[in-house]
Amino acid sequence: AKSSSLEEAMAPKASEQRKVLNVNIGILGHIDSGKTSLCKMLSTTISTASMDKSKESQERGITLDLGFSSFATDAPPNIKEAGYDIIQFCMVDCPGHASLIRTVIGGAQIIDLCALVIDVNKGIQTQTAECMVVAEILANQLIVILNKVDMIPAEKRKKTLDKVIKQLRVTFQRTKFGAKLPFACVAAHPQDGSPAIGVDDLLQVLKENLAVPVRDATGPFMFSFDHAFPIKGQGTVLTGTVLSGSVKPQMPIVVPAMGEAGKGKKVRSLQMFKQPVQEAIQGDRIAMCVAALDAKELERGIVLGEKFPVPVLDAVICVVDKINYFKSNVPNKAKFHITLGHQTVMA
Repeated sequence: AKSSSLEEAMAPKASEQRKVLNVNIGILGHIDSGKTSLCKMLSTTISTASMDKSKESQERGITLDLGFSSFATDAPPNIKEAGYDIIQFCMVDCPGHASLIRTVIGGAQIIDLCALVIDVNKGIQTQTAECMVVAEILANQLIVILNKVDMIPAEKRKKTLDKVIKQLRVTFQRTKFGAKLPFACVAAHPQDGSPAIGVDDLLQVLKENLAVPVRDATGPFMFSFDHAFPIKGQGTVLTGTVLSGSVKPQMPIVVPAMGEAGKGKKVRSLQMFKQPVQEAIQGDRIAMCVAALDAKELERGIVLGEKFPVPVLDAVICVVDKINYFKSNVPNKAKFHITLGHQTVMA
């Protein structure tokens, strides 16, 4: 009932269009901490060809790709002051395996806030530590979600949670987020099949700790897509996130990875979580239908406005920051993986 009334609220009325702020949350955590079930618990729209499209992953119940899903809620006072009525939270369910850290960084330009999911019964695990590294690279805001609290007996729950949170604060003291970061305690998928625990508290924590993200609709249009699929008689639909500028139907665009074949294309229509929209700006997660584009050629990549061609590089000078966890020297002639958007090369 809750979600349908919100969907009605989000549907544009003839007299007024309620302003929606799209906020991207990166959901990180160790492999079985319950990230995907947390996303399912919160989401009203499961958008992606994920939650996970690979067969291997479905059999093992593990997320290997970036899954996206969303839910909407009324904006808290500080967001209303910025002129928005509704927050649409887009959850980016990130893989927990180190080998897939590139997949996570591939979506790096679009994370406003990170949520680290920890299994309260196991505490910090190998991938939790890796996720903390990723969180420090991706975002300036972090929320810790302690999941599976239903496995602690009710009479001991509060005492146990207080103890776990106290220990974790010591660990986070060493990160850029510091010890005072916010915690939420939930059970996304209780073992006895009862309803999820702590959903409202988690929503409250998210709303209270969200800084208004900066959105600029004026720059050159750049769109990072992570899925492409054909729709008969319409063209190809690309789903992804607007990294800069804005886009409208009928706008001329270029898909640089396709060379000459990617030039002279037009946006046919736009949707945001299954609702048609007439414009999308920086930070929005959209599906873009492009006429006369062959989906077979594409999996992920970049789309640009026709007015802003992108240079093609074979050598580049990068200014880099060394992260705390990287202890090796960086000598001349050392080889590194360089990830830009969804492409990774040795250099």
